[in-house]
Amino acid sequence: MNIIALSSVDGYENQLRELLQDCVGRGASVGFIAPIAQAEANSYWQDVQGGLANGTRKLWVAIENGMVVGAVQLGLCSKANGSHRGEVEKLMVHTSARGKGISKKLMASLEEVAVSLELLLLVLDTRLGDIASTLYRQLGYTEAGQIPDFARSSDGQLDATVLFYKQINGMKR
Repeated sequence: MNIIALSSVDGYENQLRELLQDCVGRGASVGFIAPIAQAEANSYWQDVQGGLANGTRKLWVAIENGMVVGAVQLGLCSKANGSHRGEVEKLMVHTSARGKGISKKLMASLEEVAVSLELLLLVLDTRLGDIASTLYRQLGYTEAGQIPDFARSSDGQLDATVLFYKQINGMKR
């Protein structure tokens, strides 16, 4: 299994769409309501392509046996007062590939680049009660708080979210 940074989704569109559809269909809270239509998933990845092209987004994928089995994104803040921070977005692992440490490897790649970009702070949110909360705590993220009824889960139910942060780069100022 290899983790690679993509500068474009070209050539990976179908696999990325399938990854998103699998994760949403299995209940992942990544911004979509199940079932996610092929056109909606395609549109989402085209939006990601725009962010990759204009430099506001980074994307890593996990490749196993020639197939995309995971992905994570780093959103870069374009505001002058937020250029020191990034947002971890859409950490996804295909249900057939879970339990292999793929999430940790994706996050390690993301954090390595965040350090090289001289970011000082990473933020993220996840649904209250998700297994991802355990992962983020293991990786050194600190819970900042919870917001009730923050987002609809993939089945349409309102769920709370947990906000996490991690200070990196020795907090250079």
